[in-house]
Amino acid sequence: MRHRAVLKTLGSGIMRLGRQQRLIVDAVVLGVAGAAAAQVFTYLLRGANWLFLERLAGYRPPGLPDEGGVLREVIGPHGLWLVPVVVALGGLIVGFLVQRLAPETEGHGTDTVVQAFHRADGVLRARVTPIKLLGSAITIGSGGSAGREGPIALAAAGLGSWYASAMGRTGAERRLLLLVGMAAGIAAIFRSPVGAALFAIEVLYADMEFESGALLLAMLASVVAYAINGFFVGWRPLFRVPGHLTLPQPLDNGWYLVLGVGAGVVATIMP
Repeated sequence: MRHRAVLKTLGSGIMRLGRQQRLIVDAVVLGVAGAAAAQVFTYLLRGANWLFLERLAGYRPPGLPDEGGVLREVIGPHGLWLVPVVVALGGLIVGFLVQRLAPETEGHGTDTVVQAFHRADGVLRARVTPIKLLGSAITIGSGGSAGREGPIALAAAGLGSWYASAMGRTGAERRLLLLVGMAAGIAAIFRSPVGAALFAIEVLYADMEFESGALLLAMLASVVAYAINGFFVGWRPLFRVPGHLTLPQPLDNGWYLVLGVGAGVVATIMP
């Protein structure tokens, strides 16, 4: 029970601050938490990949050079026939974990965050974060069809929700901190603080109803998460663009303008 006493003492100290100062402190705390979640997820992914694909199936998939991978696959002496078996094994393990412990972690992840934000006053159970991180690491590490965006979004949002509840915040502040935590986790895992903050706002707010303060807090948490995560993995972009890719003529930028307008029109028409 000692950790609860520490949280209560910390929370009472933070509550003495004004609302804006308190939210700034919260954003920094969740930035640190988001970086930690990204690191835990990365190590879980590596461990699951080594155990299921490399150890059991004898297969090494291509990986990003900045993460210690190589841009080619390595097929072991047994060929590829064990890969589907390992994928099925990973699916069985994850299915058991999810259905028994946290059914709300099923699926992509961001859809659960959206529902919690709009329909549950920002409430996510504390077990959501560890179950989502572990289950997604096993899914991806065993060769399942999944990515990092949804898992880290839900896991980091769960940290924001838990933190807000532990500190006795209002429902409105819990929803805000859920968003801030989500932005921090995505910023750390993809090394893109500005994009992560904008993504979190775009996903959770409809139309143009968002508060400008929400964007600023999400940006602050994202920068903190990106900076801390950089001490472990570096600050270079996760996906590097070769330097020789240049536009022959400045007027060629016009085609990107046309593409942007066309994409915006299509996105507006589609439901």
